[in-house]
Parts: sequence; structure tokens; C-alpha cells
Amino acid sequence: MPAASSSRARPKKAFVPKLDPDPKRAKKVLDRLRKEFPDAKCALDHETPHQLLVATILSAQCTDARVNLVTPTLFAKYPNPEAFAAARIEELEQDVKSTGFYRNKARALLEMSQDIVTRHGGEVPRTMEELTELRGVGRKTANVILGNAFGIPGLVVDTHVTRLSNRLGFTRQKDAVKIEFELREIFPKKLWTLSSHLLILHGRKTCSARRAECGECAVRDLCPSADRV
Repeated sequence: MPAASSSRARPKKAFVPKLDPDPKRAKKVLDRLRKEFPDAKCALDHETPHQLLVATILSAQCTDARVNLVTPTLFAKYPNPEAFAAARIEELEQDVKSTGFYRNKARALLEMSQDIVTRHGGEVPRTMEELTELRGVGRKTANVILGNAFGIPGLVVDTHVTRLSNRLGFTRQKDAVKIEFELREIFPKKLWTLSSHLLILHGRKTCSARRAECGECAVRDLCPSADRV
């Protein structure tokens, strides 16, 4: 019998796409995705900046569809920041329970609303600095509000944007804030808000975490990860 090999099989190296943060290529990617998703917009139902802020906090680790089922009743019960700020925490927890992590979310909604009432006269602030000073609000949530409630360019980096920006070779960063600032250098400022919607939709439809459907991808020829992930 042949002697058993003493060497172990080496683990296969993970594919690392070529880094290519070229603004012209990035613009081509966005243009293709705009054709694929002409109606790209914020998927969270809302009528006011505060409602969007509430919905965005609830969307953490939860689908937009589930949040949209919860918010009509929630907004009828708590129609403005003052109502949220005066809510009983135990009751608010039950109101948002179906979105998951309800204790943390209820606390964030209560304290964020209290900040808006006491520090901003009941009006949601319009700057990154003021928004991120609200309890429970980070850069991602602030960018959602800036871009979709106030029309101020805001580049949202969630798990989809993180995955696609790496697969497309726009960045090799994993930290959301670092990715945001690198993408801001290659995406036109006027498209920051839209670019997030486009990448998120593409990530959900075609380039998922489990499998990239490269054969159906509108940007296959522009992607260094095509047929490799």
C-alpha cells in the first residue's frame, strides 16, 4: 500500500477582488443600476422626518416589510415626537415587539424623541452632528434621514452596501464609516442617497450574501468579482 501522505491539504484562499476605486467605473455601475431600478427609493413608509427616524431605528435586524406593518398603528398612537417622548416604556416595548430587539428599540425611540423635544423644540435636526448626538442614532441612521427626509446627500452603508462595495472593488474596508468616506470619494455627491438605494436593491435581488447571480447581473462586465463569488 502506498504510504499515507504526511502533508495536509492547504485551505483554499478566499478570493480578493482587485481594488479599483475609479470614479468613472463607479458612475457606470450606478448608471446601469439606475436603469435596472428606475423607481429606487426609501422602502420605509413615512410622512414626516420623525416617522422616518422611528422606522429606521425599528428596521435594525428587521425587514422593511415588517416595519411597514407595524408603523401605521404606531404612528396613529404616537403621532409626533412629544407623544413618543411621553410614552410608557413598557407599553412602547409591546407596541414594537414584533420588530425584534424590542426593549433596546423602545428605549432608543423614547430617548431619541425626548432629545428632539427638549433640545430641538420638537423638530428633527438637519445636520449629521446634531442627528448623531441624539440617543440611539448613528451615522447610518443619520444618513437615511438626511437623504430621504431633507434631500441632503447621505450615503447609507448597511450590510448590502458593505458587501457590494467590496465585491465591486470600490473598497477593501469592512468598517461602515470607513466605507462611507471612501465611497464618497468616487460617487458623485448628488447621487449619494440614490447610490445606497441602488446597491441595496441589487444586493437583495442579484448579489446576495449567500450567492451572487452573476449571469443575471447588470454590471457583470464592470465587476472584478464576476463568476468568482
